[in-house]
Amino acid sequence: MKYKALLALFLLSSLVFIGPACNRASYGADDKSKIHVGIVFDIGGKDDRSFNAAAWAGVKCAEMGTLPDGRTSCGKPALDIVLRDVEPGNPTSIEPAMRAFAERGYDLIIGVGFAQAPIMELVAKDYPNLHFAIIDGVSQLPNVASLIFKEHEGSYLVGILAAKTTKTNVLGFVGGMDIPLIHRFEKGYEEGAKSINPNIQIVQNYVGVTDAAWNNPGKGKELSLAQIGKGADVIFTAAGNSGLGAFDAVEQSGTINGRATHFVIGVDSNQNMVKPGFVLTSMVKRVDNAVYDIVKLVVERKFQAGFHVFGLESDGVGYVIDQYNKDIVSPEAIQAAEEAKKKIIAGQIKVTDAMAN
Repeated sequence: MKYKALLALFLLSSLVFIGPACNRASYGADDKSKIHVGIVFDIGGKDDRSFNAAAWAGVKCAEMGTLPDGRTSCGKPALDIVLRDVEPGNPTSIEPAMRAFAERGYDLIIGVGFAQAPIMELVAKDYPNLHFAIIDGVSQLPNVASLIFKEHEGSYLVGILAAKTTKTNVLGFVGGMDIPLIHRFEKGYEEGAKSINPNIQIVQNYVGVTDAAWNNPGKGKELSLAQIGKGADVIFTAAGNSGLGAFDAVEQSGTINGRATHFVIGVDSNQNMVKPGFVLTSMVKRVDNAVYDIVKLVVERKFQAGFHVFGLESDGVGYVIDQYNKDIVSPEAIQAAEEAKKKIIAGQIKVTDAMAN
């Protein structure tokens, strides 16, 4: 324990010199009367326009009452916190970053991504009086909140939209890391699509089997182009930063009479504006809401460990129709998705949870 504390102190003293991996604001200037929140992103970084970006939006909303641009209201009040963030760049930097926050006595330390769960468990055991939250991970520790989502439910709905849009009856799925969590997205997508047309074919590929799979858009594009070559004209990507390659692939396929010939479905954050006209919709996980809520609980001294589950019934997952795709998705497709949403919430449709099998 003494060694770990000394290591954390060393890391803390050097944290401001890490460069772009860390928010450079002075720790010495922190207001000790405020709640301190530290967030450790995965290697995709907070600007991945997907999973990490959603978490970043949540903590910035808690800090400033705005989106990360500092100007647009997030629709919720600022919580008057001190916020610091770390973008590790590689997996070996995650634990030192968490320990640095913990040794400083931060009130809440947030880890982004399931891969951080075992790391957070190690750190949280050493600092039982501090609060921790893991996004997409599970912990039984009394000082760790597990923020988890019913991704299969939201994926079922975008599968319906894809099935109602495809001209080829071939759909694509590009996952990031080949793990049960991403299988949950794929299975829900497949079941939603096949509820419309049982004969639809799903072509699926995964970027890789290590953490690097989340940050390889070149590979994501390569896999998407291969799926397009097999007839896929709608591709759902659940691959973090790697998924941006799928956006490039469908754009490369071009348009006919002003309409895209191929579409991508974004994930986690609203990505409809990334390639306007080529994004059918986005399956959003309201990571931003989940993060804001856990910060709020800490500020109000109401922190609760254990599972915090976000599904369709709580708007924790869903799909987005906005000015970028309202002319792409047919009213019939939206009606079918909305009817399915009501049935899932009512328990009349049971979407398979690939992580439960």
